[in-house]
Amino acid sequence: MCLKKKIGCLHAHYSNIDYIESAFSAYELELNHYVDPGLIYRLKNDQVAEAEKKVKDQIEWIAQSGVDAILITCTNYIALLKQIEVNIPIIKIDEPYFEALCKIQQPQTILFTNPDTVQGTMSRLEQYAKNRQKTLDIEVKIIENTFELIMSGKNEEYQKAVCDYIKQLDSIHGLSVAQLSMVAAAQQVEHETSISIINPLNTLVSSMVNQLNLQKIAEQ
Repeated sequence: MCLKKKIGCLHAHYSNIDYIESAFSAYELELNHYVDPGLIYRLKNDQVAEAEKKVKDQIEWIAQSGVDAILITCTNYIALLKQIEVNIPIIKIDEPYFEALCKIQQPQTILFTNPDTVQGTMSRLEQYAKNRQKTLDIEVKIIENTFELIMSGKNEEYQKAVCDYIKQLDSIHGLSVAQLSMVAAAQQVEHETSISIINPLNTLVSSMVNQLNLQKIAEQ
């Protein structure tokens, strides 16, 4: 009998829960979700030190809840995470995504909807690539005035705005979306067109299956 792995998931928004639950529904896995949208607003008000302490406290709290690993799905949270000692793996959603980007030789375009996420994500990507002696040719594009939609619970409007933006792009080679909230739109465009779009959810699943040796649920 395969015992379920238990993962504590830290999110910046409730919409991320469905993405993670759906992506890992076929695996022997128990997901416990922790959500704190307030950190996004703290960062907007330049309360970085307070936000860093809050993330540290949350990670330590989750680590003491009997989980086998912690998954952080927000790149802002990851950027805030400084030195912390816990005795379980901390899985950062952006690292498998970065690994996929480092394998691309051609120029790339990365899409964001949250402008406050760009600096932290790109700084981490540049350091990740540097550590692996990779040189990246990347253009960042922000889909303006859309992130407020998902923060207000207007998921359908958000997805349509992201889809429409992707479809009107002149260049669609080496395209990826940097945020988990953009995955549904990216997958919809892929389904409707021949565009291939890298997203952080697909890369995360592959990485976690290997890292944690996840087993699929046996068919009844």
